[in-house]
Amino acid sequence: MKKALQDYIPQEAVSKVLKLLEHDHLVVKIKKERKTRHGDYKRLPNDRHQITVNSNLNPYRFLITLIHEIAHFEAYQTYGGFIKPHGVEWKRTFQYLMLPFLNPEVFPNKLLPLLARHFKNPKASSDTDVNLALALKQFDVPNDKIYIFEVPFGERFKLYNGKEFKMGQKRVKRYECVEVKTGRLYLFNPNAEVELLS
Repeated sequence: MKKALQDYIPQEAVSKVLKLLEHDHLVVKIKKERKTRHGDYKRLPNDRHQITVNSNLNPYRFLITLIHEIAHFEAYQTYGGFIKPHGVEWKRTFQYLMLPFLNPEVFPNKLLPLLARHFKNPKASSDTDVNLALALKQFDVPNDKIYIFEVPFGERFKLYNGKEFKMGQKRVKRYECVEVKTGRLYLFNPNAEVELLS
């Protein structure tokens, strides 16, 4: 496990992460990219537990995702199976587990204030924290996609699944976009990555 993790998380975090994973009944698997999630946790039969994390994440997002999923396991161990998946027990556990990593040896200085703000009240996904999500994406492998907030009004774009949309107005935080094929209205977070159609 140590060898595998060394390729995915910041070097300074490896020993602390391995300590968190010292459980006989906990298995971590690294998966191919899944568009709808960065990772997940589930309880398996025979009292085993499994965490999966996408292999395509940059080291900082991978670490946050891994600790997020370990927090699910630890919250289950401490509070039992009847708690809300992202309720107060999980939030406290996630904050506690993440704290030792929030330093300049693990994360770049420009991420630390955003992480500190995020972990005052962590959400179910770091992607819902737009400022943090945009900052983390700076460490991703470059691609040909743009953020939805960069799409001009009225222009068309498509998603990873091939669905095409027309850009609309910005609401308070999200953008109204109409699916070209169905005419249905959808709301997008500003940090959604899309492919602009010419």
